[in-house]
Amino acid sequence: MTKMIFVNLPVTDLPRARAFYEALGFINNAQFSDENSAAMVWSETINVMLLTHAKWRNFTNRPIPPASSSEVMLAVSCDNREAVDKMNEAAASNGGTADINPKQDFGFLYNRSLADPDGHVWEALWMDPAAFPSAG
Repeated sequence: MTKMIFVNLPVTDLPRARAFYEALGFINNAQFSDENSAAMVWSETINVMLLTHAKWRNFTNRPIPPASSSEVMLAVSCDNREAVDKMNEAAASNGGTADINPKQDFGFLYNRSLADPDGHVWEALWMDPAAFPSAG
């Protein structure tokens, strides 16, 4: 089996969260979605499972952090700089927050951070490995 990542996120409003992630370019996998969860596909190896708070509590009794805190920043690669900008614009237009951190442009690497409606932090990035400065 190919190694994959499945990110599970608690959300306060599942339809709103699903619409937000679809606006960013994620695709819903109906086979693994129901009234308490939405399986959102970014790529063949990256999936995000949006879970209502009630469903989340089936997996852990640890508290759900408030939207004003950050435990992780999840980064996804984009095809180009324009796609990074488009993802940030989609976040702002669909209930999220764009540019929660200053954007970074190193020439070979370009990224912008955003937050979903529940405060989960994402970083959209584009990188050109061929333009990476050589060590030394």
